[in-house]
Amino acid sequence: MSKDCLVQCLANYMPLSPISFLERAAVVHGDKVSIVYGGQRFSWKETHQRCFKVASAFVRLGISRHDVVAAFAPNIPALYELHFSVPMAGAILCALNIRLDSPTLSLILQQLEAKAILVDHQYIEVVLQALDILSQTKSNPPLLILIPEFDQSSSSSSPIDLDLPPGTLNYNDLLQAKAEPNFQILKPNNECDPISVSYTSGSTGNPKGVLYSHRAVYLNSLAAIFQSDMRKMPVFLWTVEMFRCNGWCFPWAVAALGGTNICLRNVSAKLIFEAIHLHKVTHLCGAPSILNILADASENDQAREIKSRVEIIVAGALPAPQILTKVAELGFNVSHGYGMTEALGPAIVTPCKPGQKQSQYNLMMEGVDVKDPNTMESVEFDGKTMGEIMFRGNTLMLDYLENSKPVHEVFKGGWYRTGDLAVRHPDGYIQMKDRARDIIICGGEVISTLEVEAVLLTHPQVLQAAVVGRYDEVLGETPCAFVKLKEGFGGGGEASSREVIEFCEGKLPGFMVPKVVIFGDLPSPTGKIQKFVLREKANLVGDQE
Repeated sequence: MSKDCLVQCLANYMPLSPISFLERAAVVHGDKVSIVYGGQRFSWKETHQRCFKVASAFVRLGISRHDVVAAFAPNIPALYELHFSVPMAGAILCALNIRLDSPTLSLILQQLEAKAILVDHQYIEVVLQALDILSQTKSNPPLLILIPEFDQSSSSSSPIDLDLPPGTLNYNDLLQAKAEPNFQILKPNNECDPISVSYTSGSTGNPKGVLYSHRAVYLNSLAAIFQSDMRKMPVFLWTVEMFRCNGWCFPWAVAALGGTNICLRNVSAKLIFEAIHLHKVTHLCGAPSILNILADASENDQAREIKSRVEIIVAGALPAPQILTKVAELGFNVSHGYGMTEALGPAIVTPCKPGQKQSQYNLMMEGVDVKDPNTMESVEFDGKTMGEIMFRGNTLMLDYLENSKPVHEVFKGGWYRTGDLAVRHPDGYIQMKDRARDIIICGGEVISTLEVEAVLLTHPQVLQAAVVGRYDEVLGETPCAFVKLKEGFGGGGEASSREVIEFCEGKLPGFMVPKVVIFGDLPSPTGKIQKFVLREKANLVGDQE
């Protein structure tokens, strides 16, 4: 066939972008409810109009293609809208972790060179402190746009008594202004243009900025629909933070199906069960702690029985089996996701059902494998041979932000190297053993910290557990456990170090049993436990008898 017969033009090719999901939803599902937030409701037609107005306002304010617009807000409608309005202005969205302290936030804003930052009123103090730190550098400060609560007027007055920088704008003012008459949505010229920056949790040190492309998030949004078993008109409860991998691409996935977003400023058992009963929630996601919240819910919080099962995907270390059983009995189908910021969220999802370990890989991921990192050969499907989990495909990051880790290091050999160690079972199931840097080598024996943590979490008094290697003159390293007890324990009768060690001795080989147990809160300022902090602490404590 002659190449002259192959025509590519606007009629048969458009750069992929999730902006189109919102445009379609406004036409196909225009009158259906898009967002619920307390007593506030919007339709898809209204959401499209609001995003269009904000995008027009951004352009009027001088924000142009590839400029970065930051957001510091919980899961409220404004943050959802910014997932569309920012790229509609041709800009790049960076939804920031609301647990960041002001010095870290200042460093990130400096790295981003953000042109604007939209801040929820509840978090304005942290941002003002960060901007004050930023002012002491040569960086240009971003335009500050305050997001008030819905029950407040759109005037420029702040909901709290603070001096705001001159020129501070109000989000509602952007919405009430008329869109520029000639404004047109600035879709990407190339589908590989960046749409967002997501920061890693910083569990191993300073957070890294990860760039996503329009193409990757478009495809990952469609993959998320299949992976989470979404049907027509899903009702998605926002318990996973939108600042985590852009909410695992669910802002765009829900729009693609014309579903309903239930936004929550705060998460509690009472609010979750209320939303399920009021709005017939079909899906929710988040960290495994969400399972503890559900399992520990009081009868008053549960209100009444869940009539139809709710799908949950959690990503991170699973809680004790009895927690999973309790949540399933309440009416939830729990699945365990494995992924990372660089993979736009969970790339592998496995149902948490007894005897069922059939993992579902991301539909748009071309390759999921466990390989020897040196030879790049796939490991045997024997459940014993350890290798590194690797991905390749269309739903991986575009690049790291400048000044972050060089991307060629993790893409070496044509695969994304996760740094996670795993084995592959005869049925193909990939069982993660540990992060490569977290594995403990004790006298030549390899210890998976995840396996030790899983045993610790079965202790009836343990709420959280983290295990790290501690230097040992003879063995090289030995396991050291950091444990946070459940509420109500910590006075008389609580578990002692010796009791926890004896508990593990009955369930683990001797070399895997923690030699030291330290009680207290675990460092997790951004939501993930910082093991590098725990390693330092572990080497400062003496031996326990």
